[in-house]
Amino acid sequence: MISRRSFAGRLSMAGLAAATVPGTVLQKRDNKPVKESGHLKISLNAFSFNDLLLARKITIDDVLDFCARTGIEGVDLTGYYFPGYPEAPSDEYIYHVKKKAFRLGIDLGCTGVRNDFTWADAEKRKAEKKLVRDWIMVAHKLGAPGLRIFAGTLSKEPYTWDERAKWIAEDIRECAEFAGKYGVMLAYQNHFDFAKTAEEVEKLIKMIDHEWVGLMLDVGSYHSPDPYKDIAATAKYAITWQMKEKVFVNDTQVETDYEKIIEIVRNCGYRGYLPLETLGAGDPYKKVEALYKKVKAILG
Repeated sequence: MISRRSFAGRLSMAGLAAATVPGTVLQKRDNKPVKESGHLKISLNAFSFNDLLLARKITIDDVLDFCARTGIEGVDLTGYYFPGYPEAPSDEYIYHVKKKAFRLGIDLGCTGVRNDFTWADAEKRKAEKKLVRDWIMVAHKLGAPGLRIFAGTLSKEPYTWDERAKWIAEDIRECAEFAGKYGVMLAYQNHFDFAKTAEEVEKLIKMIDHEWVGLMLDVGSYHSPDPYKDIAATAKYAITWQMKEKVFVNDTQVETDYEKIIEIVRNCGYRGYLPLETLGAGDPYKKVEALYKKVKAILG
């Protein structure tokens, strides 16, 4: 016989265990991973409005209002668009954004920074780690579950890929230890910078090997004969995405085949938001709305 209190305690622990299972797989009792059909929703990466936001022609408030009008349920608000970046914005502004998003029914996903861990100089990297820590706290105050980070752009110093990867992985792990204390995931974005290929991305993720780090899978940042093969190869590490309107086939941009992309997303068992991002010439309002309608129709 189990007492009521003991039974309630067991239920509580079971819920906690379920909450810590990686989002891409569920576990059977025999510990074999079972793919779950994806519960997918559409969000917006605010970089779609990059030029307007950086020129201060629109604000984060305007992006949130646009999402609400269009039917987009979530938004990733990169740090560049907050006042005073790279310094953290005031609590007053953070909570203004948080309240407005809540009142509009818009979920806040990742925020992000433009960090660079490729430098050999430990003091330079110390400053970069501080940037990441500062914005982990911004994400925490926003109630955003993730912070997007980079490995960095390739410095010109004479070090091999493996030498750099070692300290990059160590720096990201150090930041992840801090992030975990505040319940913020670090979403490492493949960005055709330090890690260019699917093999390099997978190698770096395995070197980092931290429960509070996953991949922000940028579908537009593999330059190869078959980018969909590379996307599929790394999809198992994805904790969020950048769903760009174009992919690279070798070094030529072509329209993204979203039928293929959504098939990959569903096959890997991902559950969560798919942040859309449009780039290049044209009216971002029209481009985002068109991409939203296309992806929504595929999701059904």
